[in-house]
Amino acid sequence: MMDYTIAGLAREAGVGIETVRYYERRGLIAQPGKVNGAYRRYGTNHVWRIRFVKKAQELGFTLDEISSLLSLEDGRDRRSIQKIAAERLDQVRERISDLRRIERALKHALHECKTGSTPHCPIIGAIASN
Repeated sequence: MMDYTIAGLAREAGVGIETVRYYERRGLIAQPGKVNGAYRRYGTNHVWRIRFVKKAQELGFTLDEISSLLSLEDGRDRRSIQKIAAERLDQVRERISDLRRIERALKHALHECKTGSTPHCPIIGAIASN
C-alpha cells in the first residue's frame, strides 16, 4: 500500500491540495490521523476516492450525489445506485433539450442577421429580450 503526504496525494490524484482539504471537509474522503504526531499519511484508497469524485463530477453528478454513491461503493444496493443514476440521466436529458432549444434560437438569430432586411443585426436585441 502506498503512503502519501497531502501534497503527494493531490499530485497522484490530479487535484490541488485545497481540493483534498475540501473533500475532507465534505466527508468525501476520510482525514487520516497523524502518524507519530507528524504528517497525515494517505493511502491508495484516498487516491481512488478522489479519482472517483472527479470522474463522477465529469458525468455531472453533484457532490451530494457523489457522497451518496460513495456510501454505496460496495455496489450491493443496486436499487439506490440506479435511482441516483436515473435521476442524473433525467437531468442530462433535460439539459440536452435546453441546449437544442438554445441551438435553434441561435441558428435562427444568425440566419436573420445574415439575411434580414433591417439595418441592425437582431442578435443583440434577441439576447437583451431574454
